[in-house]
Amino acid sequence: MLEVRSLQKAFHPLSGGAPLVALGDVSFRVAPGQFIAIVGPSGCGKSTLLLCMAGLMRPTAGTVLVDGRVVSGPPENLIVVFQEYNKSLMPWRTVLRNVRFGLEGRGQSSTEIDAEARRALDLVGLRGFERHYPWELSGGMQQRVAIARALARRPAVLLMDEPFGSLDALTRHELEDALLQVWGEVGATILFVTHDIEEAIYLADRVHVLSGRPSRVLEQIEVALPRPRHQLKTREDGRFIAYRHQIYELISRETARHAPASP
Repeated sequence: MLEVRSLQKAFHPLSGGAPLVALGDVSFRVAPGQFIAIVGPSGCGKSTLLLCMAGLMRPTAGTVLVDGRVVSGPPENLIVVFQEYNKSLMPWRTVLRNVRFGLEGRGQSSTEIDAEARRALDLVGLRGFERHYPWELSGGMQQRVAIARALARRPAVLLMDEPFGSLDALTRHELEDALLQVWGEVGATILFVTHDIEEAIYLADRVHVLSGRPSRVLEQIEVALPRPRHQLKTREDGRFIAYRHQIYELISRETARHAPASP
């Protein structure tokens, strides 16, 4: 479904000087329907990688393929959900009209668009909130609206850039479980960027650990934990604890390796 081949990205400062190389040589493949989490040291280029995969940023070198086609702009069957839900939702539109937005202009009738939007809202547990405005909802509910808007397009690939990063712990856990339930129903391929190691293990089939800049894939860790997952039982599983230790050690070593030398 998705393949990243030797992806590189360098940023050239307008004032001149040496470029900042964010992505060094990133390669991996994702099968249809897989849930992949991406973690790494702070500033290693996780969001840059996602933007290049989404066709929203042009890589310096390398290729991204979705369903065998080279990505040269935003693919029709790929949707991105960002962390800052309060900036991606339109406050002057109701919840229903926010979700409708991604379907408008596609040649469907208003009745068909409404039906698709309501179906997506049902998936994320927001039935009854169609006429509310985003600013009337909690942060977690606003992020559900953003996810519903993405699901309404029925994407084959869903890219999520730390979508729960600004939420409190309880809301975060609630949305993790809601996302897993929705994923089980729609069968989309999901790539989920997060800085939270436990979240990555809890959600994913496989965790990709990136190195520090210029980043590459240090390791791809298969998460052999049974589904459905449970916030307490899964996190208390000895295998979960072992994965957490393994990933923490990898990221800690990378962080130390890239730390500035003491004077």
